[in-house]
Amino acid sequence: MTEPIRLSKRLVELTHCSRREAELYIEGGWVSVDGRVVDEPQFKVGDEAVVLHPDAVAAPVEPVTLLLHKPAGESIEQALQRLGPATRADSDHGPQHPLARHFRKLTALLPLEPAASGLQVFSQQRGVLRRLGEDGDTLEQEFVVEVAGELIDGGLARLGHGLDYRGRPLPPCKVSWQSERHLRFALKAPQAGQIAHMCRSVGLEVLSLRRIRIGRLAMARLPTGQWRYLGEHERF
Repeated sequence: MTEPIRLSKRLVELTHCSRREAELYIEGGWVSVDGRVVDEPQFKVGDEAVVLHPDAVAAPVEPVTLLLHKPAGESIEQALQRLGPATRADSDHGPQHPLARHFRKLTALLPLEPAASGLQVFSQQRGVLRRLGEDGDTLEQEFVVEVAGELIDGGLARLGHGLDYRGRPLPPCKVSWQSERHLRFALKAPQAGQIAHMCRSVGLEVLSLRRIRIGRLAMARLPTGQWRYLGEHERF
């Protein structure tokens, strides 16, 4: 039986490529071990069949952005732990194949409070980090809010403009009824607890809070607890 060695070293022996090229092939998902893709250069192999895909390209793995439908009651740290190949949405037919590097060094942008559900963005991409980080306060976010109670007279108008939070007046926002018990909020830079406070101020109790849009990007039909890649031509 062959003494186990690093997959990258075995690939160098088989293809006579450089060590760096071997690492790039493996990290890019171009190498299989007994028919299973392995994207970790340090993976140990013995007598297994190691195959390099004929279309392999020795190029660094491009950074990605992942869109998760965060369940209610989970912290951002718990939501981050959900990300992996097993929870990718079946409806995501993009060209990317989940790689180990796609789930490392992800930054949560415009993080939802634990009680809220809905669209949560995790990214490695510089442009997205800048857009949702530095410019995040300029992007409109849309929420669907399930409420109970009776709205006071003129309450809908007050939700749109005229309330304070933490001692400061809130900027105008757009609020409308989506159904008998669901309000739709469209606002910029919401603070944690702000929407619940706004609703209490007009006689309503928040039962659930779900973010469905950030800027131009809607969550659409992404199932709860699942994620998809941000498409190449999608923009916030």
